Amino acid sequence: MGLRPLCTEMVADLSVANGWSVCAFELYPGQEYLDLEGRHEAAADLSDERVLGDAVAAADATGAGIVGILGFCMGGMYVLKAVTTGRFDRHCPFYGMIRVPERWHGVGQGEPLAALSEGDASSVLAIIGCDDPYTPPADIDDLEATGATVVRYEDAGHGFVHDPSRPSHRAADAADAWKRVMEWLGS
Repeated sequence: MGLRPLCTEMVADLSVANGWSVCAFELYPGQEYLDLEGRHEAAADLSDERVLGDAVAAADATGAGIVGILGFCMGGMYVLKAVTTGRFDRHCPFYGMIRVPERWHGVGQGEPLAALSEGDASSVLAIIGCDDPYTPPADIDDLEATGATVVRYEDAGHGFVHDPSRPSHRAADAADAWKRVMEWLGS
């Protein structure tokens, strides 16, 4: 899988539309051959230290003093964890796991909610589908209780924003979510 063309296009679009320096990094460097199931299997081997280090390195590579971070799915989970780094001014997770799924537990994986208690949760704008099995209602409530701003989309499932080719894509909700995120990142 690696950084699919969809990711490359999104980076280019965000850069051109906003005049921003935009970077993307691979969660599984050297393992781009993994399919979705392979990535799920290998998730327990991910290290927050390495992934967040890559996120900070990408931010530093932009040369920008003010930096936002966004991510989708597992990337969204790491956006929540990135609050602990202090490097990012704004955090925008799209349907990121609020708690690490059981099968992804590993020695290097910390809990996103714990990370939010160590950083500025008010810097988070979370885009959440209310029908997403990765973000159960009680977890969404716990996320909101940290001080994060949570935008809930009723009847939306996982992956409803970033990939128009997915059956779960919801064009009107995706447009609304992107508008909110662009305003959040630009403020």
